[in-house]
Amino acid sequence: MKPKPAIASLSALAHEGRLEVFRLLIKAGADGLPAGEIARRLEVPPSSLSANLNLLSHAGLVQSRREGRSIIYTADYGAMSRLIGFLLEDCCAGSPEVCAPLSVILDRAACCASEEAATLETV
Repeated sequence: MKPKPAIASLSALAHEGRLEVFRLLIKAGADGLPAGEIARRLEVPPSSLSANLNLLSHAGLVQSRREGRSIIYTADYGAMSRLIGFLLEDCCAGSPEVCAPLSVILDRAACCASEEAATLETV
């Protein structure tokens, strides 16, 4: 990942409302959530949610698909992995114990990304 896309992603996440939306979509997994359900769970007005989803989408962190009359939003795990990889690219500086706790978190995230890839292959 290059610095400009990383900055766009970090900027999109640097807002409490957008961060809440993104974290909720991460938890929702590959199935995602309809916009109305996101608004209900986070108790935000649809107009605010729409603006937040739009910014997250332009940053490449969120994808959407239409199912009937609903628009389903999902987190883009690949984009999240690239951002985390960019942030940790030069981690440790010869001290692996610094990154050891992060390795556990990344291993858990890799599991989720693998599940999403498998789901997308069957679609």
